[in-house]
Amino acid sequence: MTAEPVTRIESDVRRRIRESGMDPARDVAAVRALVMEELAAWDRRALAGSEVPVADAVGTAKAVLDNVAGLGPLQRYLDDPDVEEIWLNSPSQVFVSRRGAAELTTTVLTQGQVEDLVERMLATSGRRLDLSMQQF
Repeated sequence: MTAEPVTRIESDVRRRIRESGMDPARDVAAVRALVMEELAAWDRRALAGSEVPVADAVGTAKAVLDNVAGLGPLQRYLDDPDVEEIWLNSPSQVFVSRRGAAELTTTVLTQGQVEDLVERMLATSGRRLDLSMQQF
């Protein structure tokens, strides 16, 4: 799965979400439908020769859906019934607890992904983060 189709399809899905005013966290089924529509549009363009084909349509759809309606790179751990806890020590140190044992994952986040994840988690709690109040 190449990053370009995921990034571009995700961008198109996000644009359509903004235009429609839907809440992606609350209307996952509608987001899933948009993802499938955009993936189908990409496939039509690929058949016409204007885009590279998507090698893994299922993986691409899941990645876009996770990024838009879930918690992006952490969503796979939330979907795993064996994962009891997730914690983030730094962007390159994401740990999970499986059956009571801590393990370091291979997930590496960018600073932007960490900020986005924190904002999304706080939004669901009704809280907000003011980055201007950071002290370094």
